[in-house]
Amino acid sequence: MKKTLILAALMLVSAGCFAQKNPAVKKAKSLMNGDTPDFAAARASVKEALEQEPTAENYYWAGMIGFKEAERQNNNLYMGLAKDIPTVGAAMEESVEYLVKADELAQVPVLNKKGVEVPTDPKMRGKVAKMLMTYYKSDDLVRYGALLYEANDFAGAYKAFKTHLDIPTLAPMQDEKYQKEMPRDTTYANYQYNAACFAYRAEMHPEAIELFEQLKDGEIEPIMVNQFLCQEYMMSKDTVKFVEALHHAILRFPQEDWFIQNLVSYAVQAHQEEEAIAFFTSLIEQNPQEDLYYIKRGVLYEMLDRYDEAMADFDKVLSMDPNSADAIAGKGRVYYNKAVKLNEAAALVSDAEYKKALDEMNAVFKQSIPYFERAHELRPDNTTYMQTLKMLYYRFRTEEGMQAKYDEIEAKLNNL
Repeated sequence: MKKTLILAALMLVSAGCFAQKNPAVKKAKSLMNGDTPDFAAARASVKEALEQEPTAENYYWAGMIGFKEAERQNNNLYMGLAKDIPTVGAAMEESVEYLVKADELAQVPVLNKKGVEVPTDPKMRGKVAKMLMTYYKSDDLVRYGALLYEANDFAGAYKAFKTHLDIPTLAPMQDEKYQKEMPRDTTYANYQYNAACFAYRAEMHPEAIELFEQLKDGEIEPIMVNQFLCQEYMMSKDTVKFVEALHHAILRFPQEDWFIQNLVSYAVQAHQEEEAIAFFTSLIEQNPQEDLYYIKRGVLYEMLDRYDEAMADFDKVLSMDPNSADAIAGKGRVYYNKAVKLNEAAALVSDAEYKKALDEMNAVFKQSIPYFERAHELRPDNTTYMQTLKMLYYRFRTEEGMQAKYDEIEAKLNNL
């Protein structure tokens, strides 16, 4: 006989031996099925059985204890007594783990009398699936998770929700008839979102990322989901995935400035302005009427002191929307930044050339004022525009009318 057949035959013999109930399991059954069940003692007894014989059958009975405990709580409800959701939820969580292990061991192949491979216990999967379906339909794990969340046990809340969410994915539940009873509908997606948020609060980054990735193209809080996903990648220090997530969100939500602004900020911080410019250029090619893309690319050009290209982008936006405060302020900022550069250069020239350099610098500063004034008219509550105007008015406060403008803008800022 071949070695593999000898081993398989031994497995078959072993499976036959395990069919006999372990005395500790018998004791556990008695303890959990009595008029006054002692589930703690039953667990201790079945733990002893598992240490002696870690078989599919013994794991099944370990899982049965939680099932019976949850069942008793449901019976209490029918009798007008309170249902202890924490007890039910904890019992179900424990039970699912045991049942999954029971099914796994039951599927280990052995040879039957005809020499054909069959599961160690072909009836186990059906028994396990029936119990798991009961858990899934009850929603008690979800209610248990909600209670844990209210108690600020975010990791526990995640585990409860995830245990519920995972039931349709478990091996015993893959039969078509079971799948039809467990549709991945809006309710399921809402539970996923809650579980992801619990993982986020618990700083369980891989777990949160897994769920947010599953939800990022869905319709459950789509903007929040994608923002959370970006934040998770950043907290995990996975900058490649962070940028990918930002790109994905920008394509899906072109008007959501949060994603675009974060991409620009990261690009500047990481000295990846050129890569970001290339990305916005590709977006512009796909959607040349989206003014936000031009504005952000213009900002990036500014950061690289490519002022002519920045001005061209802001002018393009103004050709589409003459009242775009962002583009108007962008042009003002270009002049302001040019003047700052001239100020730096003025410090290096000779005394004879200094006054000329200073006059040239001030002339460029003055060019920026009308743009910031117009941007302020369009967005009177924008403090950035007001702060910039305050600095500009102060610079030219000795000139006619500038002190009054300074006083007015300072009063506005003080009254915010």
